[in-house]
Amino acid sequence: MPDKVRIGYVPYSVSLDRPGDRRRFVAYANARNLAFELARPEERYDLVVLSEVADVSVWAQYPHGKVVFDLIDSYLAIPRTNLKQWLRGGLWYATGRHRKLRWSLWAAYQDMCRRADAVVCTTQGQQKDIKSYCTNTHIVLDIHSSVVHAVKESYRCGEPFNLVWEGLPSNLSQLKQIRDVLRDIHGRRPLVLNIVTDPDQPRLLGRFGRVHSSDLAREIFDSVRFHIWDEATCSRVIQSCDLAVIPIDLTDPFVVGKPENKLLLLWRMGMPVVTSATPAYQRAMRDVGMDRLACCTQDEWRAALEDMIADESLRRDAGIRGRGFTEVECSKEATLARWDGVFASMGFDFSKKDKIETK
Repeated sequence: MPDKVRIGYVPYSVSLDRPGDRRRFVAYANARNLAFELARPEERYDLVVLSEVADVSVWAQYPHGKVVFDLIDSYLAIPRTNLKQWLRGGLWYATGRHRKLRWSLWAAYQDMCRRADAVVCTTQGQQKDIKSYCTNTHIVLDIHSSVVHAVKESYRCGEPFNLVWEGLPSNLSQLKQIRDVLRDIHGRRPLVLNIVTDPDQPRLLGRFGRVHSSDLAREIFDSVRFHIWDEATCSRVIQSCDLAVIPIDLTDPFVVGKPENKLLLLWRMGMPVVTSATPAYQRAMRDVGMDRLACCTQDEWRAALEDMIADESLRRDAGIRGRGFTEVECSKEATLARWDGVFASMGFDFSKKDKIETK
């Protein structure tokens, strides 16, 4: 490896403040003291790391250096009958996200994977899909060390019982999956649904208009307490609640294909969690012996929530098991080692924390 490696990175945001930056390559680069610059396709780099929002219509033809594509979502698994996926190619070109028109996003992502010297993904299902186009494919989950500033210690609860959901405003609609269950339980025991998210989001195409998160949340449940997401305080808000929920629309292949990152983040805080039974959540729950907390039906959600609400010992056991699992299997050191393996597969040894300077 040369003494100086010029590394380019295509981020989610030029300010590097998006979760996809802070919890993935940027976290790795900071931990390994790697110097990098924001990449431009007309420049020559020894190594380019592309986030998922990179313009694949351009970078798939990049003629220089090694390329790592960090593809965290299951775009390749979306059925060919999905209208939204068919529309994305034209819309992303029209709004400037892509310089070149690619009507088929399936083909665009396939071409990007073929060009990449390594692809990083987040689930076993993704890895299987991607390996048809790039055999050098690695599973790497998020690094959460910048977020977890408080860990749950007491599992006692009071009145009302405090549920909590954390995530991006664009995912608030997932809470509709348990709306009727929450309302049913609330009729017998008072609940508060704590929402930890950004105050608003674009109404259209990620950039046009604004819609308030609090308005969306109150369409789902009447008894809502809204908290603005902040990296320094969100773990204190979350661990002060009694039970976390991660409902998912199991008919949507895009969200069903997401990894267990959110569950692991909540477990790191010592939170007991009830989830929908996506493949990633089922696998994680099975690994810690809590299969029944990954739910497929409304009846399963109702039973799991009622049991957890009623039993402090169950909540404590779930929180302690989850945190123990993350500390052993998903530690920061283990995740950094997985990134080391990605770059080692292309001939770069960044495992030592000596400063790697840009040219």
